[in-house]
Amino acid sequence: MSSDTILLVMDMLNDLVHPDGMGAKSYVPLCKARGVYDNTAHIIARARTAGVMVAYVRIGFSPDYCECPPASPLFSKAKENNVFKLGEWGTEIFEDFAPLPGDPDIIKHRVSPFYATKLEPLLRAQGIRHLILTGVSTNGVVSAAVREGHDRDYACTVLEDCCAGATQTEHEHALSGLRRFAKISTASEVRFSSG
Repeated sequence: MSSDTILLVMDMLNDLVHPDGMGAKSYVPLCKARGVYDNTAHIIARARTAGVMVAYVRIGFSPDYCECPPASPLFSKAKENNVFKLGEWGTEIFEDFAPLPGDPDIIKHRVSPFYATKLEPLLRAQGIRHLILTGVSTNGVVSAAVREGHDRDYACTVLEDCCAGATQTEHEHALSGLRRFAKISTASEVRFSSG
């Protein structure tokens, strides 16, 4: 691929965004109300047409949850609730955004898509300079990606209509804090550049 841009689809897992997943009471209604499903499918198709790499970031833990931090307010109940288990339906990408063979699959064990993952080596090897960010939650993985991406000298664009928080207030609050570090755009407004 000749593009210096990558589209990151982050934590769009069955556990979080499928109507039968654990996020059915929080993320699903907001994703539906805000058009996140259609917008995300649209931007993935546009990226592929433009020759832009589409990569998937997923939170997931081994079946014994050995990487799961027991003191984390966010992840400590994962084992008890049987969520975010790699190899299970819940950690598969929601079918509307299913990866194609060869799409990078970045597994993370914390909020950040950079921490202890293969994301940074992938970006460097591919000459990526611009991150286009989508996913749930806006105040979780999207915020972490923007802040770390910024500090690693990547240009970051958040597609706000391809993101959701557990509440609309969380989403809006996260975006207000990210405007200093990233461009905030939409799936229809973003323009892909090539290197």
